[in-house]
Amino acid sequence: MTRLDTRLESEGAEFLVLGQLLLHRIATYKTYANMPGYDLVATDPEANTSAKIQVKSRWRTGATGFPISNFECDFVVAAFLNRGSKDGRKEVLTPEYYVIPIGLIRSLPRGDRWNKVDLKQLPDKEKFRENWSQIITFLRDASAPSAPSAP
Repeated sequence: MTRLDTRLESEGAEFLVLGQLLLHRIATYKTYANMPGYDLVATDPEANTSAKIQVKSRWRTGATGFPISNFECDFVVAAFLNRGSKDGRKEVLTPEYYVIPIGLIRSLPRGDRWNKVDLKQLPDKEKFRENWSQIITFLRDASAPSAPSAP
C-alpha cells in the first residue's frame, strides 16, 4: 500500500490540542513560523511564564508510538487521532491525548530506524492521559522564585 498523506490531519491535531488547552483555561498560541521543536506556546500572562509544546499525532486507530528527533520543548502532547486504518478494518474512535514532560520522553527507549517512542514503554501511561494540569503546574512553578544559590 502507498503511504497515506496525513499532513492535514497533523495540522488538525495541533488545533485539537490548542482547543483542549483553551478549554482548560490555558492561554495558548499556535506558532505559524514552523518553529523547530514546538508547535504551540502555552502561557500564564499574569506570571509571565510560558511552556513550549510539541504535538505528535498518529492517524491510525490503535497507534501507540511516534517518531521524535527534536527535544527543544517542555511537553509533548501525543494526539492519537484514531481515524481507522487504510484498509478500513479498524474502527474510527474518539481522539486520545497524552501530556508528557519532555524529560520523560527523553528517558524512554527509542527505536533505531525512526527514533520512535512507544507509549507502551511509559510507566503509568494512564496518569498522562489528558493531564492538562501538568502544564498549569509548570507555568505556575516557572514563576516561583528560585532558591538562593550557595556562596
